[in-house]
Amino acid sequence: MTSPFDSWVFWALLSAVFASLTAIFAKIGIADIDSDFATLIRTIVIVIVLAGIVLAMGKTQPLNTVSGKTWLFLVLSGLATGASWLAYFRALKLGQASEVAPVDKLSVVLVAIFGVLFLGEKLTVQGWIGVALVTAGAVTLAWRV
Repeated sequence: MTSPFDSWVFWALLSAVFASLTAIFAKIGIADIDSDFATLIRTIVIVIVLAGIVLAMGKTQPLNTVSGKTWLFLVLSGLATGASWLAYFRALKLGQASEVAPVDKLSVVLVAIFGVLFLGEKLTVQGWIGVALVTAGAVTLAWRV
């Protein structure tokens, strides 16, 4: 019998739960603070917690063992993450969490499309239907009548 800890589905669902809590906690937390400063505080917390986890689990490795390509793409990913967080917190400051979060989840659609365009991934007809449904769901949730 396999452990749920060995399943990508388990971790993806856990990610979704934490992402939803991120929106709720952030919306409450940014009520009386600049959204960019709030993002900085959040980032500091993440760095401290993640450093503790990596150190406690002995998952560090010498920095010179990381290839140039890996450094490049992790730095680009970090820059994209930072930009995403700044935009997300600004959107939360200006809008309702129940509207901002679904639009933010259009990232799922963009990942699927970019995966096809840039990584050579293939989507089945069922996959494309899913992309369309996620798009329709996000638009429906965010649409103000």
